[in-house]
Amino acid sequence: MRHQKKVIKLGRTAEHRKALLANQVCSLIEHERIKTTLAKAKAVRPLAEKMVTLGKNGSLHARRTALATLRQKNAVKKLFDNIALRSANRNGGYTRIVRLGQRKSDSALVAFIEWVDAAQATEEKAPKEKKLKQQKEVAPAPQEAAPVAKESPPAAKEVAMPETEQPKPKKRRWFGKKSDQPAK
Repeated sequence: MRHQKKVIKLGRTAEHRKALLANQVCSLIEHERIKTTLAKAKAVRPLAEKMVTLGKNGSLHARRTALATLRQKNAVKKLFDNIALRSANRNGGYTRIVRLGQRKSDSALVAFIEWVDAAQATEEKAPKEKKLKQQKEVAPAPQEAAPVAKESPPAAKEVAMPETEQPKPKKRRWFGKKSDQPAK
């Protein structure tokens, strides 16, 4: 009996499934939000939340455990340095799944999976961008060169090229049967 065996198989072998989920979590860490099928998003969520819990722990053992699962150093570094710090005051529920409907090609249910605290990170960046825009507006504009009067292009004249420079006609290739070849 399969009592309390909660493994979403996704029609893959165990090793293929582990690699797929690790890659999905790494993409989620790198891009903050990924678009995938609903079944994969539901399978990725527990692994992503476990990785954030390891990141909140912050110990060397936790870092090595995350690296053994994800297999990408840059993703583990970003997880421990950025994402875990943003989620420090949250007790679970670090990800959100937003359903998008069906894909046109195969009618699979599609969803976004994203970090819940990602919205706060973008709001914090927004005031910095506004300050930069204000500084650019205040700064004097570089001196522009005087506009150059545009001359009308000369009338197109046909210039005869010497025969040596004339482009050669391309040979036509025939890919049909030899009996159907056009006469030369």
